[in-house]
Amino acid sequence: MDLGGTYYNTKPQVEALEKLLRQLPDHTEPALPPVERPKPRRARQLDADQVQELIAGYQAGATVYELGARFGIERRTVSNILKRHDVPMRRRGLSAEQVDDAIHLYNLGWSLARVGGHLGVDHTTVLTKLRERGIPTRDSHGRPRS
Repeated sequence: MDLGGTYYNTKPQVEALEKLLRQLPDHTEPALPPVERPKPRRARQLDADQVQELIAGYQAGATVYELGARFGIERRTVSNILKRHDVPMRRRGLSAEQVDDAIHLYNLGWSLARVGGHLGVDHTTVLTKLRERGIPTRDSHGRPRS
């Protein structure tokens, strides 16, 4: 009956550990200085005039993405400001014809991001519509999802 098995000959394991030990930095040398990282900044606040300009821009047809870029804030912040001021949000979505087009392009091998860019919507919008229609999707490497 063998109770030790692979543990009888520990030489390969010891050699592997010694090799790893040689890769460690010398403990007698001083440690590297800490990495300088920028301090987190306070979120950019828009003044009342800028908020009114943002609302007017949205009502004139600008997207939350365009307004975010224009004011230097996240698109989610734009949405939050609009909601806080009771501005009705536009839901672009996709028409039935656009969903058919998206399915066709996706089946041709286009990525969700490419289809979304072609149709002017986010890739998650395309993904949602494909799933609603029962279209099987691929992972980021083009393999069918399980």
